[in-house]
Amino acid sequence: MPKPTRPQSSTSRPKPAAKSARPSSRPAPRPGSSPYQGRAGQARRDQAAPEQWSEQRSEAAPAKPARKSAFSAYSYGSRPNSKPRPVDPEFENSAAPAKPRASKTGPAKSSAPRFSPAGPTSSRSSTGPSSSSRPNTARPSSARSSSSSPDQRPRPTQARTTQGRPAQSRPAQARPRPTAAPVPAREPATPLPKLPVPFAVVSRRASDSLRRGHLWVYSSEIEQIETGPGDPPALVPVVDTRGLLLGTALYSPISQISLRLVSRDHLDHEQWLSQLATRLRTAISRRKPLLTEATNACRLVFSEADDLPGLIVDKYADIVILQLLAKGLDSAEVRTLCTKILREELLSEGGQLTIWERPDPRIRELEGLSAPVTTPLFSTNPDAPTSSTTFLLNGFSFQFDANSGQKTGAFLDQRENYAAAAAWARIKGATGKALDVCTYQGGFALHLAQVCEHVTGLDASRSSLEVAEKNLEANRSRIPSEIDWLEADAFELLRAWAEPKSGSEADRSWDVIVLDPPAFAKSKRAVEGALRGYKELNLRALRMLRPGGLLITCSCSHHISLQELEAAVADAAVDAHRRVTLLERRGAAQDHPVLFNLPETEYLKCLICQVD
Repeated sequence: MPKPTRPQSSTSRPKPAAKSARPSSRPAPRPGSSPYQGRAGQARRDQAAPEQWSEQRSEAAPAKPARKSAFSAYSYGSRPNSKPRPVDPEFENSAAPAKPRASKTGPAKSSAPRFSPAGPTSSRSSTGPSSSSRPNTARPSSARSSSSSPDQRPRPTQARTTQGRPAQSRPAQARPRPTAAPVPAREPATPLPKLPVPFAVVSRRASDSLRRGHLWVYSSEIEQIETGPGDPPALVPVVDTRGLLLGTALYSPISQISLRLVSRDHLDHEQWLSQLATRLRTAISRRKPLLTEATNACRLVFSEADDLPGLIVDKYADIVILQLLAKGLDSAEVRTLCTKILREELLSEGGQLTIWERPDPRIRELEGLSAPVTTPLFSTNPDAPTSSTTFLLNGFSFQFDANSGQKTGAFLDQRENYAAAAAWARIKGATGKALDVCTYQGGFALHLAQVCEHVTGLDASRSSLEVAEKNLEANRSRIPSEIDWLEADAFELLRAWAEPKSGSEADRSWDVIVLDPPAFAKSKRAVEGALRGYKELNLRALRMLRPGGLLITCSCSHHISLQELEAAVADAAVDAHRRVTLLERRGAAQDHPVLFNLPETEYLKCLICQVD
């Protein structure tokens, strides 16, 4: 038939002529073929009875491989001459029996009838599209039932021909979608086993913290606590939400730190007193080597660092200061036991010893502690107990009064930093003028006066400066230089001295400046403001140092980390346009040990820097 030509006009196209009815040119069915093939056979099949349809089905001729077309080669993302798409192993294992192998002379013919759900059609290649939108994959064996219900006509199947493989009859039922495994219902939380009262159940966060070595549990981390009738107990077993024992802790009902772990095991009251005595003796024995002829004062017990939470003991020559800083320790038994051990360990034959209890007023209010007694817990001279003495630090004499003073007296934790400041000033040749900011009782000032020509001590407390003057008079024989004491606010005075308009040139030519302020951050909420304060204080000091001078800056707040302090000094150096070199990082003295798992014990930071 000649190919029709395209019309010449591009503006209009002739409409195709209507198709006239003409006799069908479809050839008659071949002998042995089914009369139900093709579209006409579809109608005849629908009108035929199920019995006749079943008989014709058994007489169907074997299928021939269909001619492949370009469409069938690229259906479903396949490529020409590609292998069939893999099927799900779950359905592959339950598929029909294995197909016979093809002979060498050609593909084997299948005797299975070729029917599809939509009627008899010609067989197609395995790479071509099936009658549905899904690839023709194997069905589970449960879907191939050999019998059907009387009121449901069995659905015909479509022959599946594979290249080089015979066609195989497949059921035409819809493939069941694989369903996800049912999600088991969430079991209710295991009820907490019945525990003996008292007990405390802590949150998962607190449990993890205790298992990592920390010793504190805050009140917000307690999920349940049972103390029984009467007054709250001193000791409480601590368990997690599953009822597993985490240890035994001192209990403080009104404190933010409600629990302080004293043991990883369960302890009763008698066992706790026994361990308290053992740990107290151990802590004292570790400090005795630090007591020499040049230093007869140190911290004997440092709370959690010595496995005695809430207990601090300081020694100043023949006076011992006891602090009970936890409600669980506020008892007559604990006081009596501590006094007995201190007397046995520290009182030498013919010596003098007086033990005072002096709790921190702020902590006493937070913990709800009882008021301290006004008489000493022990004294070798009960008629006239000693409340003031002179003690030695690095060979320098310092005054101490048990009835007054910041913290428990002098800053024993800075003892080694006092000597390091004087040593670095000698090494770097910074022997001119030195300024000790927040000098308190003159610790840094007295040590720097050994190597510097002139030292100025600055503090806002007049009573502290009066004690510093007494310390100066007691050490005149060892101090050749002059020391001036100045009462003023550190921020205001340094701001005035650092400004060129108000300060003189002499105010901006210091060789050594020491910054040892009190704790700026009493809580985490105060950290941001504290860092601004540290930066401003260091900025003023950097502007007042001569090139090559020393900056010794300290922080005694455990909420301020060493990295944060260094960042504050670095920012101040940028604003002051000074080059700052870190010479040494220091902390508290040896009698203030640090626990890695309790960062609060590393509260004191000291940086020794050279400024250019």
